[in-house]
Amino acid sequence: MKLPKTYSEAGVDIDKEGIAIKRIIEQVRETLSYAKVLSSFGMYTGIVDLGNIAVTLKCDGVGTKTLVAKELNKYDTIGIDAVAMVANDTICNGSKPLAMLDYIAMNKIDEKIVEEIAKGLKYGAKEAEVAIIGGELATMPDLLNGIDVVAFMIGIVDKERIIDGSKIKENDVIIGLESNGLHSNGFSLIRKTIMKVYDIKSDKKLASELLKPTKIYVKLILDVLKNVEVNGLAHITGGGLSNLNRLNKNLCFYLDNLPEEQEIFKIIREIAGIDYYEMYKTFNMGIGFCIICREKYEQDVLDICRKHKVKAYKIGRVIKGKGVIIKKGDIKLKYFYHV
Repeated sequence: MKLPKTYSEAGVDIDKEGIAIKRIIEQVRETLSYAKVLSSFGMYTGIVDLGNIAVTLKCDGVGTKTLVAKELNKYDTIGIDAVAMVANDTICNGSKPLAMLDYIAMNKIDEKIVEEIAKGLKYGAKEAEVAIIGGELATMPDLLNGIDVVAFMIGIVDKERIIDGSKIKENDVIIGLESNGLHSNGFSLIRKTIMKVYDIKSDKKLASELLKPTKIYVKLILDVLKNVEVNGLAHITGGGLSNLNRLNKNLCFYLDNLPEEQEIFKIIREIAGIDYYEMYKTFNMGIGFCIICREKYEQDVLDICRKHKVKAYKIGRVIKGKGVIIKKGDIKLKYFYHV
C-alpha cells in the first residue's frame, strides 16, 4: 500500500493555500477603511480600535478531525477543539477571550451528535472562561459527507498591551509549552497514513490519541501576561513551528532544544516514511504554544507554567536572520511562514 509522504500528497497544499489567501487579501484590503484596524493580515487575530480598548476577532475550525470522530462515532471532544483553536489564537495578541459563536454544518441533522458536540463546546468554553452567545446549525445534504465545526471569537485588549511581535529582539528566549498530542492539525495526512494501516475502532489507545482534544492555554497565558513582559506569543497549528515566523519576519527563530517527539508523531513518521522536514511543517511535534521573552523572564515563565501543570522548556532563541531553523541532532531544517 502506497501511503502519502507529504501533506500535499494527502490533499492539503499549504503553499497553494498561501497563494489563495494572498488573492483574498488583494480583494478585501480596500475594505479596511470602514474600521480603525490595528492589525495586519497574517496576525493571529484581527484587531479593531474602539477608543480606550481594542477588540480582537478570530474564526477557525476543527477540520477533518471531524471525520475521525465520525469513524469512531464519538463527538464529545471536537467541540473542545473548536473552542481551543480560536481561544489559543486570541491570546496570541494579548487579548482576553470574551464571547464566541459556533457554526455546525451537517449533511443530515442528528440531534444526538449535535448534543455531544455541544457538550464539548461547553467544556471548552468553561476552560477558556468565554461565553457562547449564539451560533448557526446548517443542513447541507448536497455539500457535505460529514460534519464541519467552526468557531468565531471576540476578545478584548488594552491598546497599549497589544502583542504583535514587533518588540521581539535578538537573544530573546523561546519557551515551548507541551502540546496534548496532535491537537487539530494534519488530519488529512493522518487519515491517509495510520488510519489506512490501523483499525482504530479496535485500537482504543490509538483512537483515544487521535481524538484527544486540543489543549487550551488561556488561563496559563493570561497569568503570564499579568506577571511577565512578553514580546511574542505563537499558537502552533497548521504549518507547525513555522508559525513563529509570522510574529516577526525580520528575525530568525533558532530552535535547538526541542523535546523528544511524542509517540504519536513517531508512529506517523515511521509508518508512512515521512521525513522530519515534512513532519515539522505539518504537525506541532509536541509543542502547542510558544512564549518569547527576554532572558531575564525565562524562569518566571517556567514557574507559571509549572503552577498550571503544563510542561514547558526553553526550546531556542531569537537570532539575526529570517525564518525558523530547527536543529535536531545532525538535522538542520529551515522554514518560512507560508503567508
